[in-house]
This record gives sequence, structure tokens and C-alpha cells, in this order.
Amino acid sequence: MLRKNTFLRSGLVAGAAISALALAGCASGDSGSGDASGGETTYVTIITKDPDNHFWTAMVEGAQGAADEAGIELTVDAGADQSDADGQIQAIENAIARGDSAILIANNGPAVNDAIQSARDAGLLVLALDTPTDPLDIVDATLATDNFEAGQLIGQWAAGTLDGERATIALIDLFDDKVVSVDYQRDQGFLDGMGIDLADPEANGDEAATGAYSGGDYEIVCNEASNGAEDGGRSAMENCLSLNPDINVVYTANETSGVGAVQALQAAGNEDALVVSLDGSCSGVESVASGEFGAVAQQYPSEMGRLGIEAVIQWLEDGSLPEPSAGSDFVNTGTALVTDEPVDGLDSIDTAEGAELCW
Repeated sequence: MLRKNTFLRSGLVAGAAISALALAGCASGDSGSGDASGGETTYVTIITKDPDNHFWTAMVEGAQGAADEAGIELTVDAGADQSDADGQIQAIENAIARGDSAILIANNGPAVNDAIQSARDAGLLVLALDTPTDPLDIVDATLATDNFEAGQLIGQWAAGTLDGERATIALIDLFDDKVVSVDYQRDQGFLDGMGIDLADPEANGDEAATGAYSGGDYEIVCNEASNGAEDGGRSAMENCLSLNPDINVVYTANETSGVGAVQALQAAGNEDALVVSLDGSCSGVESVASGEFGAVAQQYPSEMGRLGIEAVIQWLEDGSLPEPSAGSDFVNTGTALVTDEPVDGLDSIDTAEGAELCW
């Protein structure tokens, strides 16, 4: 019932997400023949961006549960952190050498593309989880949150909460040394939700530094990279505050960097800034309840992992691939805005419901 509510709020229902695993053509090559329950052990690898962040461990837990039910032998691997492409490449090479049937991967950027192509050339099914690849068709299918939509939700909330007040904005992104789709999609979605004109929607930091948002005037003080880490978020926020101590809107690309940003704001005596983020972990929902975050866009990594394994099983049975959600080119695994300060006309759930759905 909780999962159904989640997908209803993002324009989907759980059944629609699950039915996305219906037929949509055949996998490349003949490597999909076989059956996960046909007596032979099926080997699958899931590769996340780092081994410790709870978003990724929740994804692994969802995949592991589904794999255990199906009798699939799941290998869990990861980069050392969200900037480690080499670790992911090694994990892909290991899966190929082991003779795995499939790989589920939350990729660390285009540097991994050649290894992904090598896996597909070797006959493995490769599914992207959470982070669409660039280009999208380098993998067989993608199961992910609509990160642009998730960014829009927190941007719309921030604009509505300001209610015409001047927006002095700090943007705490993920990277400044590489381009990753999840990074610019979240950033650009947030700005679009604020009603700020985008320049290149696939680039961070090229918008007009000043102008009008949907409620009034804005100034973008900074675009700083955090590498998705707490210490990175703290130092990024410190840099932004050194440029303008009166920042009143802080976008953070994930909750871990958001925690660091809050620490820097508190140290500077700035207690009024609206801090928004994306993930929807249990600790992130608690931060909304405490007032440290104003709102978060909640995502469902466990659902991504579970649906990924179900897609592998379907492919092994009949060679079919997940069907993209309506109006999209990937399977949308859902998102919901979590806040205790709702904005009129913007659908959201409160922290009590968010805590029931968190990971």
C-alpha cells in the first residue's frame, strides 16, 4: 500500500512500474536464453558508486532480496567513491571474466562506457540503475528516478515558500571535473522548478547570475562541487558564504553534501536559509522534521534494485527488456516531495509518511 501511494504521487502506480518489465523487444544477441530457475546457477553483478552511502546499500538490499527469491547468485561491487570510474571498470571486467549473465550498474560517468560496451559485446545484459548513461543506449535499459522532475519538485517548493522574497541562491552540485547526467539533471530541474531560465539544460553554471524567478528576483551566488560528500558540502558552502553571507536558498545535489552545507550555515550563524536536497533517506527525512532541511525529493533505490533483478529474470526467460514508462525513455521508479511546510498547489507528503517510505 505504501509503494502504491509513492507511485501515485509521482504520476505512476506500483503496478505500472512493475508492468514496465513487460515485453519491449529482444535483448541483443542470444545470451538471454536460459532460465534463472532452470537448475543452473545464474550469476549477476550489481555495481554501485560507492560501498557505504546508504542510498547504494538500499539499492543492493532491494536487489539482494529479489535475487535470493529467484535463486540468483548476486555479486556486489562498487567504486571506491562517486568519482571512481576505474573501480567500476574493474568490476565490469570481473563480471565478464566470471561469465555473469547480467550487470546492474549505477555508473560513475562516461569513462565507464567502453567497459559497459565490452560487457554487452560479451553477451551480458547491462541495465543502468539510478544514473542514466550518456548516451542512454550504451546500456540495454535504464531504471531510475526522473532526476529532472525530482529537482523541479524542490525548486517549486523553494519558490513557493519564498513567496516573492528575493532568492539568493547557493548551488551545491556533485562534480566539477566531469559531466554526469544525474548531476546536471538535478541542478537544472531545481532551477527550472524555481522558474529560472536555463541556458544549456545539460550544463551546470551557465545560467544568468541574476534575473527573475517565478516569484521575484534572484541571484545565483555560486555553483560549487561537493563530490557528494559531507566534507565536500561543508567546504562548498563555506566558499559560497564567503562570497555572500546572506544566502537564503541552498540547493544540494544529495543529502550527504546537504548535511555538510547545514554545518557550514550553522557555524556562520545563518539559520534562515531554505536548504533542499534529493534522496529521501531516513536521516534526510529526519533532517526535514528537525527543520535543518526544508524539503527533500524522496527516491526509491531499493525499488530500483528489485526491479533490476526482475528485469534480468524476464530477459533470461524470454529475451524481453523493460518497457519505458509513458512519456519517457526509461523506467521511472518514482519520487515524492517530503516536507512539513507544504506549498499550495504542490503535491507533497509529510515527514510521518516519508519516514514510512524511507530507506
